[in-house]
Amino acid sequence: MTASAFSLSALYPQDCVEITGPEPVIGGMHGELRHHFCPHCLSWVFTRAELFGPLINVRATMLDHAADLVPFVETCTTEKLPWVTIPTRHSYPQFPPMEDFPKLMAEFSETRN
Repeated sequence: MTASAFSLSALYPQDCVEITGPEPVIGGMHGELRHHFCPHCLSWVFTRAELFGPLINVRATMLDHAADLVPFVETCTTEKLPWVTIPTRHSYPQFPPMEDFPKLMAEFSETRN
């Protein structure tokens, strides 16, 4: 779905994100993960899933200054291409367990101050 070796996204609390413009359409996988796409160009914009809890996974390339967003956590490393190496603080073979999210978000917040 990313047409790349990477799938860059940023997690935000859902109550801090406002979706404006045309109503997104569901695309990609139609299971637990709900990928939302622009109905006009069909670009992948964000993902919602119970897996994330009260968080929304926004495609980092949809944000201004995306080049400034250095990866902090890599996930699903069991699926990555063997030559991919990125400078992250944390790495998970799948998604992090939900109990890790508060610690990860607090640490990430500390790195931004």
